[in-house]
Amino acid sequence: MDEDLLAYWKPRLAEIAAPAAADDGAHDLNHLQRVWSVARRILDDHPEADALVVLAACFLHDLVNLPKNHPERSKASVMAAAQATRALADAGFPADKLPAVAHAIEAHSFSADIPPRTVEARIVQDADRMDALGAIGLARMFHVGGQLGRPLAHGTDPLAVGRPLDDTQYALDHIEAKLLRLPATLHTAAARRIAETRAARLRRFRDEFVAEWTGDDADQ
Repeated sequence: MDEDLLAYWKPRLAEIAAPAAADDGAHDLNHLQRVWSVARRILDDHPEADALVVLAACFLHDLVNLPKNHPERSKASVMAAAQATRALADAGFPADKLPAVAHAIEAHSFSADIPPRTVEARIVQDADRMDALGAIGLARMFHVGGQLGRPLAHGTDPLAVGRPLDDTQYALDHIEAKLLRLPATLHTAAARRIAETRAARLRRFRDEFVAEWTGDDADQ
């Protein structure tokens, strides 16, 4: 990795990203920095990847971030890629890298369902999905659930034993409906190693939450 090149571009990319990241605690600049931090760990295993492409996509992948219940949510990453391409071109970013950045941004999204065709896109997708797992993933899950006005959990059946999972209605359902399915979608060995630990935290929290929700922890 060319550390000088990355150091030059990182604050410029953060400046481009800042306006879109200002009003959403789940997709703010801290989220973008965490995604880049995980991506750097994955890059250690992939010297063939273009780190500058990964850096740019990590910081600009949420330039267009529509609410999860928005009818055009699945198009947000494509819109973000187009906006990022324009902003990077205006900033003097290397023109030959723009298509790779755009593809990595388009393919990062779970809802867009665009297969990542490049190693850079696979790294960015994996790094972004890491932020949906573990303790941070839980915090973001409940933050978004609160924004959407969803109850924490179903009143009498929080684990959906006798009902279908529905994370459009109950925040806790999102753990089983989506988050614990993410590790199976990962492309890189480094991400899978991280995901194993973070998924275990999700399961442990879910079990402790349900014990308190139902009062089953009272006799422990």
